[in-house]
Amino acid sequence: MTLKPFLEVKNLNVAFPTEDGLVQASNDISFTVARGETLAVVGESGSGKSVTSLAVMGLHDRKRAQITGQAFLNLDSGPVDVISADDEVVRKLRGKAMSMIFQDPMSALHPYYSIGNQLIEAWALYNEGDKAAGKKRAIEMLDLVGIPDAAKRVDEFPHQFSGGMRQRVMIAMALINNPSLLIADEPTTALDVTVQSQILQLIREMQKEFNMALILITHDLGVVAEVADRVNVMYAGKIVESGSAEDIYYRPDHPYSIGLLNSIPKIGELESKRLVAIPGQPPSLINLPKGCSFRARCSFTDRVAGNLCATTAPTLENKTTEHFSRCHLTEAELVKARTEIGGR
Repeated sequence: MTLKPFLEVKNLNVAFPTEDGLVQASNDISFTVARGETLAVVGESGSGKSVTSLAVMGLHDRKRAQITGQAFLNLDSGPVDVISADDEVVRKLRGKAMSMIFQDPMSALHPYYSIGNQLIEAWALYNEGDKAAGKKRAIEMLDLVGIPDAAKRVDEFPHQFSGGMRQRVMIAMALINNPSLLIADEPTTALDVTVQSQILQLIREMQKEFNMALILITHDLGVVAEVADRVNVMYAGKIVESGSAEDIYYRPDHPYSIGLLNSIPKIGELESKRLVAIPGQPPSLINLPKGCSFRARCSFTDRVAGNLCATTAPTLENKTTEHFSRCHLTEAELVKARTEIGGR
C-alpha cells in the first residue's frame, strides 16, 4: 500500500549567483516522503544534499538564492508550498510541522545559555504556558532522548555535555513540538562509532514514537543500509538514482551508485588490498558539462551508441517499479557494469 506523502518536492532548483557565475546547487529535484518512512539522501560533499534540505526548511536567504519549484507539506489544514509561501508562514511551520537536526552539535547550541533555556525557547514558540511548564517539557524531552538525571542536567550548559550528549539535546530540541517531518543532516558527524550507533538507534525510536517522516542525509552507506526504506543518490546537484534500499544495494542502476557501493571496505578482504575509489573529481556546478555530469568519471561511456553521454543529459527514467536511474546505459550493460565494478 502506497502511503500518502507528507512532503512532496517537485522540480526544485536552487542556484546561487557568484562573481564567477551561477552555481546550480540543486537541479530539478523531485521526491516524496510519508509519515513513518525513512528516505536517505546520499552523495559526496557538494552534491546538493544539504542545499536541498535547507530549501525545504525555508532556510536559504531568498535575496541571495534563486529558488524555483515546489515543496508541499500536506498538513491537516491543507497543503502548503514552503517555496512560494511568505517567510512568516514558513517560520511558523519550522520547528512545528517540520524540524531539522544539523551537522555539528558542537556549534549548534548557544554556549552562554543553559540547555534548559534553549529547549524552553523552542517550546515557547508554539505553546502557551509559563516557564515552569516549558521546563517540565524540556526535562521530559531530555529524559526521552536518554539524558541521565535530566532534572539536574537541564540547568547545565553545552560545554558540560559530551558530543554524543549534545547531539541528543539537539534531537530533543528538534522534537519538542512533535513535528511531522524531521530532516537529519549528517547527525553522526564527528561522533565515535559506538556513539553514532546509539544516536541512529535513538532517531529511529523517536521516529516511531512521533510517527514522523524522516529524511536522513549522509555519506555513510552503512548507515543507509541499516535505517533507510528508500534512497536518493545525488551527484552534481541532481538525483541520479532513486529506489528502495534493497534496489540500490543489490541492483544499482547507475555507475556512480555502483562505484559508491564498491568503495565500501568489505569484511574478509585482504588487508593489503587497496580501497577502490571513483576516479576524477565532480564537475564545477558553475560550468556543468553538456550531456551526462558523470561522463568524465564513468568507465562505460563507450558502450552507449552515438556519443549520447557527451551530447544529451539523461533523464530520470523508471527502470523497474519505483526504481529510477539517470543513465543512458541499457539494463543489459548495467548488469555487466555491476559485475565489472563491484562483483554484484
